[in-house]
Amino acid sequence: MGRNNYLNKYNHRAMLKQTDSLKNNTKPIQISRRIVSLGILTLPFTANAFANSARRKTQRELSFYHTHTGDRLSIVYHDGESHISPALHKINQFLGDFRTGEIHDIDTRLLDALYLLQQKTGAENNYEVISGYRSPKTNAKLRSKSGGVAKRSLHMQGKAIDIRLKGVNTNTLRDTAIALKIGGVGYYRRSDFIHLDTGRVRYW
Repeated sequence: MGRNNYLNKYNHRAMLKQTDSLKNNTKPIQISRRIVSLGILTLPFTANAFANSARRKTQRELSFYHTHTGDRLSIVYHDGESHISPALHKINQFLGDFRTGEIHDIDTRLLDALYLLQQKTGAENNYEVISGYRSPKTNAKLRSKSGGVAKRSLHMQGKAIDIRLKGVNTNTLRDTAIALKIGGVGYYRRSDFIHLDTGRVRYW
């Protein structure tokens, strides 16, 4: 057998082994048709969007309407290079526990996720806030009334928010948020809102 023929057969066997290995280690992924139709899977959106924003030094602004208090807040929280501390303090106050008056730092990754979500949907309207930070007391009270409230909710760490985005169908908002792969995404059809957090990637 010539040397070239031997090498060709050796490489072919190696490729087959590698293919089998990939097949055995690949987990099936179910992808929503809506996500595909939105064109969301064409690039790792989160990383690219932040990279583009950083190159352009783009300011990041968010607008909120609190459905329980009726308060509104529109604020630039990032100047294109870093987060703005006074703005973050105002956001912490706005998203604080309105039932107890307690305030907690809101995870800046959550704010960035909201910004990216809005950029991807193309909407410029307010986020309607159903729930931001929750004190342990409030979380326990809500949990006693509903089985859908987690005992160790990330709301208590300032890492979760329940929202709608005016002008965007909640189904679309959910699928866009899932594609960001930043953290957890929950969809509550009856109440027409989504939950977004910066915990591990999962959805329900």
